[in-house]
Amino acid sequence: MKRQELIIKVCGMREGANIREVESLGIDWLGFIFWPKSSRYVSMCPDYLPRNAKRAGVFVDEHLDSVKKRADDYALNLVQLHGSESPDYIRALKAPSSCTPLTFSIIKAFNIATKDDLEQAKAYEGLVDYFLFDTKGASVGGNGVQFDWDLLADYHGQTPFLLSGGIGPDDAHRIQAFHHPQCIGIDLNSRFELSPGFKDINKLKTFIQAL
Repeated sequence: MKRQELIIKVCGMREGANIREVESLGIDWLGFIFWPKSSRYVSMCPDYLPRNAKRAGVFVDEHLDSVKKRADDYALNLVQLHGSESPDYIRALKAPSSCTPLTFSIIKAFNIATKDDLEQAKAYEGLVDYFLFDTKGASVGGNGVQFDWDLLADYHGQTPFLLSGGIGPDDAHRIQAFHHPQCIGIDLNSRFELSPGFKDINKLKTFIQAL
C-alpha cells in the first residue's frame, strides 16, 4: 500500500502536548480510549484535542447513552466498538434522535487468531462503515502482538478495514508488501509508546517516512 492511499490511525492518546505533536506529523485519525480498564483510559478531557486529524473514540460494551454523550462532548468523527456489541446494539446507536443526530462513522473491531474469527464480521456487513482487525490476546486491545495477516486472504467482505495489532516501528516494509482490496489503513498504538498513552514522536516520524 502506498502512503497516499493509507489512513494512519494512532490510538491511545491522552495528553494534550503529545496529541498536538502527533497530529503535526500528518496523522489521519487519533484515537481516545473510553474503556476504564485500559491503561490508556481517558478519564478527563485533554487540554488539546485534534483540529485536523479525525477524532475516534474507542468503547467496549459501553451503554448507548454514554457513547452518544462522549461523541457529543469530544466531537467524535468515529466511534470504534471493541467489545461484543451486537448488530442490534449498532442499529440502536445509529438511530437518530432530535437531540443527538448521528454525526460519526462506526468502526467495529474484531480480535483475530484464526480464520474462523473472521466469520463474525459477516453479521455487520452493511451496518458499519469500517472494520478493524486486531490481535486476539489477553487484553481487548494494545497487546503489542501481531496476528497472522495471511488469514485476511479469507476475508471477502465489502466493508473496508484497518489493520491493527502489534504494528511496530520496523514494520513499514511489511505493510508495503501487504495487499488486500479492502485494506484502507493501519492502527498504531503500544509499540510506539514511551509509556501507556504517551507516544514516541521520533519513532512515529521515522516510521511514516519509511512508508
